[in-house]
Amino acid sequence: MRLLHAAVLAPNGQWLVQSTPEVPVRVLDGPAAMVDLAAQIQHQTRTTRDRTR
Repeated sequence: MRLLHAAVLAPNGQWLVQSTPEVPVRVLDGPAAMVDLAAQIQHQTRTTRDRTR
């Protein structure tokens, strides 16, 4: 399971993230937005894992 293809910190403090090479790059406004994204991925992973048990 691929969670995140790329995450790059821009000089202005924004994060550029991409879940797969084919999707557009998302711009996240700072570290709090990156933590929110990580929480969403973790929730999705746990929810998916629980369904497969």
